[in-house]
Amino acid sequence: MAGKRRKKGRSHSTRPASLTVPKWLQFEPEEIEEIIVDLAKKGYGPSMIGIILRDQFGIPLVKPILGKTITEVLEEHGIKMVVPEDLFRLLQKAVNLRRHLQEHPKDTHAKKGLMDLESKIRRLVKYYKRVGKLPPDWEYDPEKAKLIVAGGLYRFEEK
Repeated sequence: MAGKRRKKGRSHSTRPASLTVPKWLQFEPEEIEEIIVDLAKKGYGPSMIGIILRDQFGIPLVKPILGKTITEVLEEHGIKMVVPEDLFRLLQKAVNLRRHLQEHPKDTHAKKGLMDLESKIRRLVKYYKRVGKLPPDWEYDPEKAKLIVAGGLYRFEEK
């Protein structure tokens, strides 16, 4: 064996080498903000918006250009996330897994997977409470998770 092999986590995109604004960029910061807001209104999450900006618009990173992240841009335009995106995706997974277990109650591997997933959710909730991204009284509840997932990632507020 040439080197150490990882079982998980090898696949990811590489961040751009320099954190400066590229000279070939054709968009003004206001146009980029407009694109971000439009994509969010279509239902895309911040990570997917970043991928679309990179692949379709040739914008490597938003932060060096605008001086703020995609999430900060959305909050400025009155688009708030119900819960942080990574937690939302875990909640989606848990809701789908519970639905699967209702149809297939003897699937012990799925039960173990749900236990592990809910443990990960609780750890992440504890972290987000500590840093202030979730209110201190927020608790994980499967029924509440179902409502959050059904409602979508964003909450739109009028200015």
